[in-house]
Amino acid sequence: MQSKAASYLGLARRAGKLTLGVNALATVKKCYLIAVDPAASENSQKEIKKQQRRLNCPLVFLDGLGEAVGKSGCMVAAVREEHLAGAIEKEIGQENSERKSENRSGR
Repeated sequence: MQSKAASYLGLARRAGKLTLGVNALATVKKCYLIAVDPAASENSQKEIKKQQRRLNCPLVFLDGLGEAVGKSGCMVAAVREEHLAGAIEKEIGQENSERKSENRSGR
């Protein structure tokens, strides 16, 4: 089953509020969230962090980002809509806190 965060990314793409790819990220003037696949190369992650500082927005890591946005090789996505970015960030935060509680309870 696809996570809610991945569903929100798909919605952002269909709405035209998502920029995909490291090179395209350099052309973005304003974004509210950058989502990165942890499998991105070291050089890509360096460039993404540089762009994050330039854009002054949160950076989140999401496994299977390419599948979530419908582009199998995609390693970075910039969300250009404020409310969708907030919803994605909230969902990823909830997923991470659920994983931590599962690890503590020994599941």
